[in-house]
Amino acid sequence: MKAKEMTNMTTEQLQAQVSELKTQLFNLRFQLATGQLSNPKMITEVKRDIARTKTVLRLKEQA
Repeated sequence: MKAKEMTNMTTEQLQAQVSELKTQLFNLRFQLATGQLSNPKMITEVKRDIARTKTVLRLKEQA
């Protein structure tokens, strides 16, 4: 999801998305450890999505 789309979301929605992305990251890491992950790049993409979401959340706090 783009940062521009995230700016329209509420803080509760952003926090829920961070939680969901962290769960997804955990599952991807588990799949990687068991050898079931077909695309390891997904881990990097989810990490970036988490960082992007946290950045937007922080900007909303400062505003």
